[in-house]
Amino acid sequence: MKKIIAVMLVAATTLSLVACGGDAAPAASKDAAPAAEAPAAEKADAEAPAEASGTVYNVCNLVNGNLGDKSFFDSAEAGLEKLRDEGRITLTTIEMGGTDEDQPKWLSTLYEVAESGEYDLIVCGTYQMPDNLKEVATKYPDQKFVIYDDNTYVGENANVCNITYKQNDLGYLVGTFAACMTTDTSVQNMNADPVLGFVGGVDSPVINDFLIGFIEGAQAVNKDIKVDTRYTNDYVDTAIAKEFGTSMIDDNKCDIIWGVAGNAGNGAAEAALEKGNCWFIGVDSDQEATFSADLAAITLTSGLKNVGNSLIWFIDEMDKGNDHFGTEVTLGIADGGVGIVTDKNFAKYASADTKAKVEAAEKAIMDGSIVVDSAIGDTTGKAESLRDSVKP
Repeated sequence: MKKIIAVMLVAATTLSLVACGGDAAPAASKDAAPAAEAPAAEKADAEAPAEASGTVYNVCNLVNGNLGDKSFFDSAEAGLEKLRDEGRITLTTIEMGGTDEDQPKWLSTLYEVAESGEYDLIVCGTYQMPDNLKEVATKYPDQKFVIYDDNTYVGENANVCNITYKQNDLGYLVGTFAACMTTDTSVQNMNADPVLGFVGGVDSPVINDFLIGFIEGAQAVNKDIKVDTRYTNDYVDTAIAKEFGTSMIDDNKCDIIWGVAGNAGNGAAEAALEKGNCWFIGVDSDQEATFSADLAAITLTSGLKNVGNSLIWFIDEMDKGNDHFGTEVTLGIADGGVGIVTDKNFAKYASADTKAKVEAAEKAIMDGSIVVDSAIGDTTGKAESLRDSVKP
């Protein structure tokens, strides 16, 4: 692996990020290597990075979409930009576009960067890339790759590390919070009906992993709560999510909607804003911090899938000489892989009791006294059954 001396000038990356919050990641094959739990002590800490190894890694970030959706790909880019700004990596970011017409470029671009031999590490993400990555990684076994939020071919290529996240645990925290808030009529625009909305992307294991945690967390607060779940089957177009959000509010009295569909999910925030009697919860990154002022004002919190933290963690591991290629690493709350925003509107609107319940849920998940079900690898239809059981 090439190592570039640390005194070299760090290359600037182009453009800003995109993307959707994790799609369907097919279950790993039965021969796949087991997921490795990242020790809490090795948590990627954006405020206190690991001591540099004296080398700078040349990294290419391939975005199978466009930057700027204030969601999933933006989180990845933010982590890599932090590493670049600290002088730990040089960074080239290539936005490949996310439309059907753009998709043929994904494989050809992956081939181009691998063939160049320039990069110590090529980063890509989400459920749309594993087939392309499998082909190229097999062709170039000496090139190292990381794919985040996917475990399709775990262990099949010794030069690929799969990073995944415990979005079910994240969902549980958001569900706990939302269930506490939805009947708190001391908060503006909250009605007494215990009904929440969930706008997901594709009806798939990863999206349903968010959902199963969301419902279980909500039911732990109120066993009779209802959740109106709908899927956009798209991660770009906001129109369908806006339509769903409007219907949830008008037909079922939803006063909080969680958007888990990348940029498309933001249409539900637009619906909440237009109706004037509903709140929104963001996903993947802190959307309250990146939305326009009017949308930020109706965003209570965001569930964080900290892709950026996970990439910092991975570079920390490379500096320590820890090799995770050929394996899956799954990051949770203790590792900084997932979490929930607890400042701004959360701090402003959540009661002391609500804050305590969210904190207690977080601690219980970390100490193992709460084990959240997962839709990943489940063949019993548990998530679908739970979803159907709580329809309004």
